[in-house]
Amino acid sequence: MKNKIVMLIFSALFLVNNYLFSQNNNTVIEPILFSEVVINDSFWKPKLEIVAKATLQTCILNTEVKTGRIRNFEKVARKLNEKHEGIYYDDSDVYKAIEAIAYSLKNHPDAEIEKKADEWIDKIAAAQEPDGYLNTYYSLTGLENRWLDMEKHEDYCAGHLFEAAVAYFNTTGKRTLLDVAILFANHIDKTFRLANRPWVSGHQEIELALVKLYKTTQNTNYLKLSDWFLDQRGKGHGKGLIWDKWKDPAYCQDAIPVKEQKEITGHAVRAMYLYTGAADVAAQNGDKAYMKAMDNVWQDVVFRNMYITGGIGSSGKNEGFSKDFELPNEDAYCETCASVGMVFWNQRMNNLTGQSKYINVLEKSLYNAALDGLSLTGDRFFYGNPLASNGSHFRKEWFGTACCPSNIARLIASVGDYIYGKSTNSLYINLFIGSKTNLLFDGKKVAINMETEYPYEGTIKLKIDPETPTSFDLKIRIPTWLGSKPVEGDLYHFTNKSIEKMTILVNGKSVKYYVENDYAVMQKQWQANDKVEVSFPLTVKKITSRDEVMQNKNRVALQRGPLVYCVEGADNEGKALDFILDANAKFNTKLMAVGFEKTIALELDGVILKPDKSGLNVIKTNKKITAIPYYLWCNRGQNEMQVWLPTKFQTFKVN
Repeated sequence: MKNKIVMLIFSALFLVNNYLFSQNNNTVIEPILFSEVVINDSFWKPKLEIVAKATLQTCILNTEVKTGRIRNFEKVARKLNEKHEGIYYDDSDVYKAIEAIAYSLKNHPDAEIEKKADEWIDKIAAAQEPDGYLNTYYSLTGLENRWLDMEKHEDYCAGHLFEAAVAYFNTTGKRTLLDVAILFANHIDKTFRLANRPWVSGHQEIELALVKLYKTTQNTNYLKLSDWFLDQRGKGHGKGLIWDKWKDPAYCQDAIPVKEQKEITGHAVRAMYLYTGAADVAAQNGDKAYMKAMDNVWQDVVFRNMYITGGIGSSGKNEGFSKDFELPNEDAYCETCASVGMVFWNQRMNNLTGQSKYINVLEKSLYNAALDGLSLTGDRFFYGNPLASNGSHFRKEWFGTACCPSNIARLIASVGDYIYGKSTNSLYINLFIGSKTNLLFDGKKVAINMETEYPYEGTIKLKIDPETPTSFDLKIRIPTWLGSKPVEGDLYHFTNKSIEKMTILVNGKSVKYYVENDYAVMQKQWQANDKVEVSFPLTVKKITSRDEVMQNKNRVALQRGPLVYCVEGADNEGKALDFILDANAKFNTKLMAVGFEKTIALELDGVILKPDKSGLNVIKTNKKITAIPYYLWCNRGQNEMQVWLPTKFQTFKVN
C-alpha cells in the first residue's frame, strides 16, 4: 500500500513537471516516453527480454566482480587512501548500466535487479564529496587535481550520472540517485557557469544530460548550464589541454563555435552527444542558430559520411570521421556507441522539425549498425562494426573501455521512446513496432494498439480507441526506402528507380491522405474501435553508391525494407569473399533461422571464379548465395562476411 501511494505521488509530480515543461517547449513533436508504451512486438520483445535476462547480468558481472568499477565507490566511502582500479572514466559505465536497468525494469520488473541497482546507488551516494563533487578517480588520486584537465571525462561521467538518475526516478520514483545528481549539478554550475570559468568538455555528454535533468526538476539553471557548455566551444579555451593531446581542436568539435559549424569532424561519439545536446537546448530556447547548424552538420553526415548501415565514424585512428566519401568497408570503425548516438540525435532533429527524414535515418541506424552491436544471446558485443571481414572480427564479452555494452543495452531497453510522437492535434507513428499506449487529446483518453510483423512483413494494423469521438491528425511515416533512394541525399541510390507506394485503409476502406514532411496525414474524428491498416511492399533492392566512394566501385548492397543484408560464410560453405554477383541475379526470399532468431534470408545467383590446374585460365562456376540481415552476422562463430557485393572480378583486401 505504501509503495502504491508513493508511486501515485510520483506520477502526479511527473505530470505537473511535464505540463510546466511543455509551456516552454519549442519542439514540433513530443515523443511518447518508453514508460508509457507497452511493447508486445515479435521482433523487439525478445530483444528486450534478452537484455533483461542476459545483457544486464553481463554488465553487473563485469561492473561489480570482474572489474573494480563498484569497488572504487566503496573505496572512496571508506576513506583509507586505497588505489583506484581501472580507467579514469570507468564511473560512466556504472551509470549507463543503472540507466539500462531502469528502462528494463519498466518492461520486465525484477526485484533482484532492482535491489542490485539500489545497492549500487547507495554506494554511489556514499562516495559523493561534501560539496557535491563525485568522481572516484580524483577522490582516490587527489581532489586537488580535479577540474584541471578537460580530457579527463569528469563532466562526461557526470552526464551519464544525470541520465541514470532521471531514468531511475522516472521508473521507480526513488530519489536517492536524483538527489545525488542535483547536488553534483549544482556543484558544476557554481564551479563554472556562475564563476564564468572557461571550460570545454573533452568528451561531450553533459550537455544533453543537463536538459534531461532540467525537464525532470524544472531548475532552469541546468538548461542555462547546458547552453553555457555549448557556448564554450570554438573560443580557444581547450588550447594547452585537449589540443595538446589531440593536436587538432576539431577532434572534439572545438575548432569553431557550435552555432557556426557546418561539417562533421573528429570523434564520432563525442560529436553525436554534442549535437544531441545542441538540439535539446534549441528545443527549449528556440535558438535558430543552433537549428541551422544542426541541419548543416546533419547533411554533411548523411550526404557524405554515413555507411549504408547507418553507421558513422570510418576511421579507427580517431574513432571518428576522416575525409568526405572515405568509407572503407573492411577497415570501417563504425563504433556501436556512435550508432546509438545517431538514434539520439535524429530523434531530437525530428522533434525539432517534424520532418520524418530524420526518423528514416534513425531507423536505418537502429535496425542495422546499432542492433549489430549486440549478440543474439545478449552477452557478446561488437565495439566496431565493419562491413567486410575475413573472419578475424568477432564479438567479445567485455572491453577495457566498456562503453558499448551498457550503451546498446540502454538503447534497446528504451526502444519504446522512439515509436510514437504527439503534438497538440497530431499523433505521429514513427517506428512500426507492435505496442500499446494511451494518449490525451483535448483531455480525452485515446488508446492506441499497433500490431505488425515488421521489419519482415509490411503490414501495420492500428486500432484507435478513444473514450469519446475525438478529432486529431494521424501522421504515419513514409519510409524513404519506398522511393528511389535508401536514405535522404544522393550518397546511395537504388538501381531500380521505381517508386513504390504505401496503401492505407480505414475500417477496411481506402482513404485519401495528403503528404506533409514525408508523413501520410489523415484528418478525422476518430470513433471507438477505428481500425487503420497500412501496407508497404517489401521488395529486394540493389544499392549503388556515388562514384566518390571508391571502395564500393563495381559493387552493390542489398536491402529489403529497413534491413541491409550481408553474405556470411556460415551460410555459404565457409566462404563469403570468393564470388561475384550475377549481373541478372534474381532474388528469392526464404525463411530460415540464425540461432534461435527467425529471419527472412535472400537467395541470389553468384559466380565463383577459380583458376584451372594450369593456373592460366579461370573456371566460372554458378553458385547459389545466401544473404542474411546484417545485424545477425557473427552469431555462429568467426567467419567471412561482406555487405557490398562485387559485380565484377577485382582484387580487394579485408582484415
